Amino acid sequence: MKPSTPSLSSRIIPLLAAALVFPNVVLAALPQVDFDRMGSVGLGGAFAGLDLFDNSTVSFDPSTSSLLSRSSNGSLSSLGSTNAGGRISAGCAISNVIYVGGAFSSIGGVSASNVASYDTSSDSFSALGSAGPNGEVLALYCDTSSKKVWAGGHFSSPGSSVAVWDTDSKSWAAAPFGGLSGASATVNSITTNSAGASLFFAGSFITSFQGNGSVVNGTNNPNVPYSQGATPYSSSLVPVPLQNAQVEGSPSTSDSQFSNIQNILCPSGPDGPGETWFAADGNTAVITVRTYTSLSASGVRLGNTFLDGRGTTGFSVTTIPDNTVQTLHYVNPQNGQNQTCSGTCPLLTDSSILYQDFLFDGPLNITGVQISLSEWQGAGPGLHMLQLLSSGAFASAVGGQNGASCFAPNPSNTSSTGTWTEKDANTQIAGTVQAVLVSDVAVGTSPSSGPSFTWMPYVSASGDYDVNLLVPGCSTFQDCALRTSVQVTVFPGGGMQPWVTTVSQQNTDDATALIYSGPIYPTSPDFVTTITMTLAENTAGQGQNGQYELVADRVQLLLRSANTTGSSSSSGNGTAGASGTRSGFGFFEWPLSSNSNVNATTNLANSTETALDTIGFDLLNGLGGTSSLTSSSVAVAAVAHHPSGTVFIGGNFTLNSGATHIAAYNNGALSALSNNGLNGAVTSLVVDGDTLYVGGSFTDTTTGSTQGKLRGVAMYDVQSKQWSAMQAGVNGAVASLAYSDGQVQLAGNFTEILSSSGSSSGTSAAGIAVWDVSRSSWINSGGFLVGSMTFIGNGTAPSKGQNQSQIMAGNVAASLKYGAPGFVMLQTGGSDGVPEVEPLSLPLGSDVPSGSAAATTSRRRSHISAVTAGWISNVRFPKLFSRQSSGASTLPAPPSASAPAVLTGAFWKNASSGHELVIIGGNFSSTSGSSEARGVAIYDPTSSTLTALQGPQVNGTVRALYVQDNSLYVGGQFILSGQSVSGFAVYDLEQQQWKSSQPPSLQLSSGTPVVRSISASTSSSSLIIVAGSFSTAGSLTCHGICSWDTSTNAWAGLGNGITGEVASVAYAGNNQETLVAGGVITLSDNTAANVAQYTFSNTSWAAVGNGEDIPGPVTAVEVNDGNSSSIFAAGRSSDGSSSFLSFWNGAKWSNVGSTLESRSNVSQLTMVPLQNTHSSNGIIEPDRMLLVSGYLADSSFGNASSALFDGQNFIPYIMTTTTSGDPGMVSQLFHSLTTFSFTQKHFLAVGIVILISIAIAAGVVFLLVLIGILWTIFSRRDDTVAKFDAAEDDDDSSAHHRPSSLLAHINAATRNTIIGSTSPFGVYNAEKEEEAVGAGRITSPEPDPQFMRAETPSDAVIGGTTGEEAYRPAHARYSFEGIGEGELPVRAGQELDVLDDRDASWWYARDPRTGQEGVVPAAYLY
Repeated sequence: MKPSTPSLSSRIIPLLAAALVFPNVVLAALPQVDFDRMGSVGLGGAFAGLDLFDNSTVSFDPSTSSLLSRSSNGSLSSLGSTNAGGRISAGCAISNVIYVGGAFSSIGGVSASNVASYDTSSDSFSALGSAGPNGEVLALYCDTSSKKVWAGGHFSSPGSSVAVWDTDSKSWAAAPFGGLSGASATVNSITTNSAGASLFFAGSFITSFQGNGSVVNGTNNPNVPYSQGATPYSSSLVPVPLQNAQVEGSPSTSDSQFSNIQNILCPSGPDGPGETWFAADGNTAVITVRTYTSLSASGVRLGNTFLDGRGTTGFSVTTIPDNTVQTLHYVNPQNGQNQTCSGTCPLLTDSSILYQDFLFDGPLNITGVQISLSEWQGAGPGLHMLQLLSSGAFASAVGGQNGASCFAPNPSNTSSTGTWTEKDANTQIAGTVQAVLVSDVAVGTSPSSGPSFTWMPYVSASGDYDVNLLVPGCSTFQDCALRTSVQVTVFPGGGMQPWVTTVSQQNTDDATALIYSGPIYPTSPDFVTTITMTLAENTAGQGQNGQYELVADRVQLLLRSANTTGSSSSSGNGTAGASGTRSGFGFFEWPLSSNSNVNATTNLANSTETALDTIGFDLLNGLGGTSSLTSSSVAVAAVAHHPSGTVFIGGNFTLNSGATHIAAYNNGALSALSNNGLNGAVTSLVVDGDTLYVGGSFTDTTTGSTQGKLRGVAMYDVQSKQWSAMQAGVNGAVASLAYSDGQVQLAGNFTEILSSSGSSSGTSAAGIAVWDVSRSSWINSGGFLVGSMTFIGNGTAPSKGQNQSQIMAGNVAASLKYGAPGFVMLQTGGSDGVPEVEPLSLPLGSDVPSGSAAATTSRRRSHISAVTAGWISNVRFPKLFSRQSSGASTLPAPPSASAPAVLTGAFWKNASSGHELVIIGGNFSSTSGSSEARGVAIYDPTSSTLTALQGPQVNGTVRALYVQDNSLYVGGQFILSGQSVSGFAVYDLEQQQWKSSQPPSLQLSSGTPVVRSISASTSSSSLIIVAGSFSTAGSLTCHGICSWDTSTNAWAGLGNGITGEVASVAYAGNNQETLVAGGVITLSDNTAANVAQYTFSNTSWAAVGNGEDIPGPVTAVEVNDGNSSSIFAAGRSSDGSSSFLSFWNGAKWSNVGSTLESRSNVSQLTMVPLQNTHSSNGIIEPDRMLLVSGYLADSSFGNASSALFDGQNFIPYIMTTTTSGDPGMVSQLFHSLTTFSFTQKHFLAVGIVILISIAIAAGVVFLLVLIGILWTIFSRRDDTVAKFDAAEDDDDSSAHHRPSSLLAHINAATRNTIIGSTSPFGVYNAEKEEEAVGAGRITSPEPDPQFMRAETPSDAVIGGTTGEEAYRPAHARYSFEGIGEGELPVRAGQELDVLDDRDASWWYARDPRTGQEGVVPAAYLY
């Protein structure tokens, strides 16, 4: 029997309390670490959550419900918690105020009953009046336009289940429809339709509508502008899309603002430039429109121009291709009379008439029109609007022919099942073709199994229509033997029953079949109706070769009347003109613009019924009527409206149609989704484009079609009607979904994102998960959370340029600001010292194989149990290093790194993309498409992508990475499949492959070799220093530390070598000529020295101080800015009972970490520069601090993962935690610059800089004037002197070379004054410069005309700017030793960045590999 494991709930709170509370530390602000001076900075470790220490650390009580804010980058902040036992179920925002609802009596320490507000500007909660809902609030909707908050739930006051809070009057009221009652009298959801024009209420309630002889509300597109020149009939005609038509206007004006004829087809603004077309002045104009396809048209719509007194007064219309001048009918806006014109027709010049409609005698089949503007006023004719009116509405089977009509929210649309291919039909009109779609189906196939086609034409307004199906003749296609009959269903809308017609497609010539005649009520807000075609129940014909062919062409809706108030030839479904009442369940629509004052708790007048209220009727019928509502759990939980008009309903129900827990309402009827829906209740729905996201407590479809991959969450394609998995879902129920900025957020009672079907492990995601829509993959949620969440939704409106933030709530056990799977990037923060933190945007997995002998760390992912109310007050701490027995002579075991963990990293500049990439190593896995990375991967922060190394993946744990040029050196405990590699390997980053010839393997006399450090000294860059636990490198005996010589591709020892193990390496000296190693070290003369130094110049080892002064094995060592008299070493005592931090001052070691507790384990020491300063002391300079990382326990602050040491005190800095709630560990901080300056730059105020500049300029002018005067005087005095003696030119006091030197010194002095650093030119006196020039060794190159920089680094400072430093690339022509102060040593051919080239003799440059800066002779560079 498997031993029981303590649940997360039994240990997370005491652990987090111990890890995150710092009782003895109160800081005004964190030290201001200047990470940017170190280049790009990464931080890796074994953690899942991370935060910066502050004085407001929050502890969580999971018996309460906590409200959190989630920023656009995913970081979490606590806003407040309810009383014990309270629950937050809903939230929304208006302006800067967040409203939350649930079941609670207080929140954030403020007494509030069930609903409250949180003001983000004042960070305070408030109750909403005293007469709010007297029961649980389950849904909130914030109407930002009216500034009202709609609340739904289970309460009786101030209205039944629905109440409204007015933010202006600060008062509660019942809903304008009184409320909802019956069944459980509960509202679970309040959402809007896709246009935001009406509210959808969903839950468990009954609605009743009284039949009173009236009709269901009609629908008309409100976007069609009103004009007195149109009738209700003509304004209901859909304009023909002309985007793909050939439209020409000739002759056209030469004024470019009015010469584009396309601007008048669908003008988006008033009569004016860019919205109006002018003909050439004084000319009759002809506008020709050719569509090259057959269409049914009823007339034209013309809008006149009134600019500059010009406009059209007379015109005529000729149709194409019959070339007939048409008689037109129109209404005279001046008297309202219907009139007719033949030949030239009048167009009014009244600017109050937006447009006039001119209709033909009847619908005509044409391909275009020609409009002649023959009469005008002012300078010439022109138009503001031109549209070709259809005969009503239309839709083509070929999607490309369905352009967007003017004023339409969307083009006519189609959908289909089965396979349909395109063919061209003969239109009998010269120069035109008509594409159709055909589908083959086997004879004997049932209609439900065969192909289907659906047209959804845009219909501008309700009216009486004749609906025609166009069927091309079979003779044209020569497929008469294949033709059969089809069943066509028209869904008129408005609650009317579908109309079914059987149509034969065996006609030899083109035919038009009438498939419906009667009222059409398009569904708002997209104003479409639906027509579906399938194989007929009783098919005609025998087929050919066992196949039938179905043909889909066009549907035409011919408007007969815009009046739908009379009787119709089609009866409705009982709501129109019926007597008695009709009842619905669980769904109710209320238009926000409605002024009706009714009571939905009784019977509603039929005039208030909308077309979508039929959903409630169908739900009740599908459930079996009111008598079937015996269970209170039967309810609708969520509603989503797709732009196509389809409404999706999810909840806990099973309909007699087979629909289970989710259904769709379209085409006037409620139907099941594919596979009859889902096998568990649905709690939340979100629509993005054509994808419906569904959350709940299900695992698969009802039929099990996805093999269990729909765990808690699923995607449904609205067009293809197919379910698909989001990887394999999550391991618990999803309570709420939200969508923002291309991401779907999930909240619920789960702990992991599952990697595969049937798997119980995957990526940690306790309570929140985020799906990236564009990548179709899970990404890091941004914050760390452990809890059972009940709600997530969008928060306050984002600022300009910012992404949407969220609010979320639930029973939270623990939360940190940042969720990070072992890696974050850091940048310099603000004055509060808090750095900018950017977590890895992708999750890392734990599916790391444990079969390798080299991989000694645990690979099994911790499982987080569901949060419960019981807690056990015991605390466990991770043993990151195993304790040693007394007298231990070996290093502690490497830090524990349960996957996923990032233990090391390095930066590499990809020359091909120009991106700086981060290479991370550790114990993790990551999958991108079919590529899987293990142990090491390349992260691109620009594109947020993680890429595997090509070739075999690391089998084990990576603990060290180093990049030199394009070579990546990888160290740790691992092997490579197919390679003779153990713990150390080389990868070619440029070629993206492992080096074909790998260094001979490392071996350890007993056990598995471990590489803990890889580095190189700038003084001996061809030697790659490899340190760790090993005894041989190939055939070379090499204990603990060895060098790989890249010039000879061979291992080499360092001097006489050492015995023991090395955990950490640092460098001392201006050129890193001394290596400092820490570990368990014995020198060749048997001197014990756990910190030893190696000098490259004489290849000798020496102990640093007395080895007995260091208490035990050293796990981390650091040299303070290359100063060999300022070294820090950390580790554990020899008996493993205590931890230490020691300091070497050049004479002796002293213990400076006396407050570290015994369970502390230090993995890294690194010096970091500061923006501010700390108090001076004899250990660390005021402009820097020592960052101590690992697992830290200190008597002064408790627990931390990183702390800053100023020479006297530890300051807690970074705290982390693992997925199981244990304190986490920071392994390494790494940066892109190998060397950087700790000296702080001090900038003068802009005013002072200006004054100094003026003073310098005035001084220079004065000096030049004085020189000119003196020159004139001496020239006159020497007029009688003999010719110039050339020997004098060799005098060292000659001033011929002074200008360059003078300017160099002025520039250097100015730079030193402003920047506060040592002048790069100060060490070069005039004598040295003249000597160099005189020797002919240095020449001043001609200035490069392509490198005329408007701003050099010094200019940028003087100008008061602090932008990115300007530089240009250069190469060294010769080698330069650079041994003088401020000089930069370079090698011939080396690449450099020139920062300042204004001096003719010496240029200020930077080594881009190391970041070191200094001066170089100008002639040495090119």
